[in-house]
Amino acid sequence: MKTIRIGSGAGYADDRLEPALEIIEKGDVDYIVFECLAERTIAIAQQRKMENAEKGYDNLLAYRMEQVLPLCSANNVKVVTNMGAANPLAAAKLVKEIAEAQGLQNIKIAAVVGDDVFSEINRYSEETLLENGRKISDIRPSIVSANAYIGAAGIAEALKNGADIVITGRAADPSLFLGPIIHEFGWALDDVDLIGKGTMAGHLMECGSQVTGGYFADPGYKDVPDLWKVGFPILEIDEQGELVISKLDGTGGLVSEATVKEQLIYEIHDPANYLTPDVIADFSGAEVKQIEKDLVKITGGSGKSKSGYLKTSIGYQEGFMIEAEISYGGSGSFDRARLAQDIVSKRLEQANVEPGEIRFDLIGLNSLYQDNVKNQGTAKEVRLRVAARTEELETAVAVSREVESLYTNGPAGGGGIRTNIKPIVSIGSILIPDTDVSVKIFYSEVQK
Repeated sequence: MKTIRIGSGAGYADDRLEPALEIIEKGDVDYIVFECLAERTIAIAQQRKMENAEKGYDNLLAYRMEQVLPLCSANNVKVVTNMGAANPLAAAKLVKEIAEAQGLQNIKIAAVVGDDVFSEINRYSEETLLENGRKISDIRPSIVSANAYIGAAGIAEALKNGADIVITGRAADPSLFLGPIIHEFGWALDDVDLIGKGTMAGHLMECGSQVTGGYFADPGYKDVPDLWKVGFPILEIDEQGELVISKLDGTGGLVSEATVKEQLIYEIHDPANYLTPDVIADFSGAEVKQIEKDLVKITGGSGKSKSGYLKTSIGYQEGFMIEAEISYGGSGSFDRARLAQDIVSKRLEQANVEPGEIRFDLIGLNSLYQDNVKNQGTAKEVRLRVAARTEELETAVAVSREVESLYTNGPAGGGGIRTNIKPIVSIGSILIPDTDVSVKIFYSEVQK
């Protein structure tokens, strides 16, 4: 029975590269997938594209591809990635230039587009954001991006047409893995059971080392060996949808029933109804079994017909965030930090500075659990954090100035002040009919 092997090259935009290179070189894989997008990531990429029409792709695209392309060419490994972000066409152009500069030959690059629906946003003026109920028409002037989550069909088509490198924008995370699976096995897009199994496989792989021990380790409770050199996962799947997850020998981390089960239920809300552009996946009947050290078999996933709607991320500007911090150490540090908080609070009140939201945290004491921690007064070092959301830049600057003035106008022993003001790009979601989105593929080639 035919099987294929797919390696995970990244689980987020700034992920490390070395494990991916090792998989390409030693993993005997057919594909390497770089999943590098989050909701906010693509909104920020859209802002970069607005400033420069030749930008908008992943900031690490060149860094990664300069090292990945020669290895993939030598080992006959195809690449699938969403590093196109807000500009897959520009990303494909850059990858071609890199390949040509390296003297590589016979490489076909595909850019899959269609997820960017910003130009059509006025069609959805009466829609409301799922997260807060705000109407699109009310935030229209501040919207900077609108990207629908497209599925695996375009990726599969690009591979069918001979692409060696497939670059997408906002494709759904598991779809990046599902595309090669559909192509290799010729699965029908309406075979919901198989597409559900392939989606389960993609979901297990999409977050990189989370399934090999990253974001899992908890010393003394869930120990993970050599996490400092954690290996990224490798998927092996057959044409019936049975799959195993493994990692390279000699790498850190582990693949266990527990790591797989944690990733299986990560970010899916309802395990029986995981909504994706390709299928409503059902993981509720999945069985997870350790068959060897660092080798776990997963069976039993299924699916139902897709909903007919695509989640669409809306990025919109929403004022500014100011963060400012100062540390106090030694005896009485807790009381001095509290005094500093009181000073800042009263100074802002006196100056009629009213941020939309403001909070004070004593990092290490109550930044996570507020004031439910006991024995706060025994702390030997405390870092006061002041964070606020403001509509106007001037208000954010005023908050920053009051924290900075604690150097000479606050309690004794304060130091290590850090301030940062940045514009806020908020993210909301709407659902749009999948018939509103038209996926197109553009090809380019590096010749002999």
